[in-house]
Amino acid sequence: MHQQEKPDRYVSFVGIDGDRNSEELMALLRRHIDDPEKSNAFWEKFKEKLARVGQPDQNGGRCLDELFLVHSYINNIRELFEEYEDEAALGLLERIERESC
Repeated sequence: MHQQEKPDRYVSFVGIDGDRNSEELMALLRRHIDDPEKSNAFWEKFKEKLARVGQPDQNGGRCLDELFLVHSYINNIRELFEEYEDEAALGLLERIERESC
């Protein structure tokens, strides 16, 4: 009997491209939060954090990445995608949560 191999974050992150997935998710998120009619003070602050990704000198020595932001704000992100019925983004968010969170 041959079992289908699939990535398991509890064993190894091999086969999981968390960085690419989270970068893609941020692009899907930006489609919403860059629209002034969909943004608010929270998302404007979030965009400031997103702008500091990969720039520890701009963030008190701490190096942020997109995956960290997804982990930190997963519920806010999910709520926004649900509000705008963005099924593709919700699917990717579910995958990231399952594989990387």
